[in-house]
Amino acid sequence: MDPFLQVERDGPVVIARFNRPEERNAISKVSDSEEIVDFCARMVRDTSVRAIILTGAGKAFCAGGNVKDMQERAAMFSGSPYEIRNNYRTNVQMIGPAISELEVPIIAAINGPAIGLGLDIACMCDIRIMADTAIVAESYVKLGIIPGGGGGWLLPRLIGPQRASLMTLTGDSIDAATALDYGLVAEVLPADGLLDRARELAGRIAANPGHATRMAKRLMREGAHMKLPSLLELAAAYQALAHYTDDHHEAIASFLGKRAPEFKDR
Repeated sequence: MDPFLQVERDGPVVIARFNRPEERNAISKVSDSEEIVDFCARMVRDTSVRAIILTGAGKAFCAGGNVKDMQERAAMFSGSPYEIRNNYRTNVQMIGPAISELEVPIIAAINGPAIGLGLDIACMCDIRIMADTAIVAESYVKLGIIPGGGGGWLLPRLIGPQRASLMTLTGDSIDAATALDYGLVAEVLPADGLLDRARELAGRIAANPGHATRMAKRLMREGAHMKLPSLLELAAAYQALAHYTDDHHEAIASFLGKRAPEFKDR
C-alpha cells in the first residue's frame, strides 16, 4: 500500500499530502498516525527545511476518523473501553504533540472537507488557507462522541469559546466564508489557486533564515502559556543564539550591501 503521507520537496519547502483519496483521507490505522509523527521528527532534524505545506490528495483535506471502522469496531475503535482509550492515546493523540513540537512553519491548505480530526489537524498548523468550495466541521457529537484529537483545546483558542461551542455542540459544518469571518482561516481562495497560493506563502517564509523562523514560531507557541517577563527571558536567550548564526551575519551584509541574501542554514 502507498504511504498515507505523500511527501515532495521543492528546495527549502516540503509539501505533504494525506494520500487516501478513496477514503477521503480518513485516519484510523496506527501506521497513519505514525507516518505523521515520523514526518514531523524528520522535519525537525532537517534544518534545510524552512516551510511545510500540508494538504489532501483528491477532493478532501481529511475526513477525520474512519466511520466504517467505527461501525465495525475495527482498527483503533476495537476492544474494551480501556483498550479504546489506549488506542486513542497511542494513535491519533500522538499527532497533536508531534505537530506542536514541529518548529518548521506549517501551512494547512484546506482543499476540501476538513472534518473532526481533520479540522483538529488543520488547527494545529500555523497558517490556514482554504478553498472557497471547502467546508470544515467539529462534527464529533453528530457521531455521539467527543472531540478526541485536541479540538476541545485548539478551537476555543483560535476562534473564541462562543464560536467554538457553536461548532462543537451542534457539530454543523461551516463554509469557507464563515471560517474566514471566524478567523479560523487567514485566506479563502478559488480551489484551483489554493496550492499556488500556499506555495507562494511558503516561499516567502522560506526566504528568511530557517533558524529565525523556527525560533520565532517556538516563541509564539511558548508565549501562549507564559507571562510576559518569562517570554522576554526566553526571547533574550533565543536572540543571543540568533545573533551568532552565519545566516544572521549574511542577512545584515546583504541588507547593507543592497543585494539578495544567500542563506546556508547555519
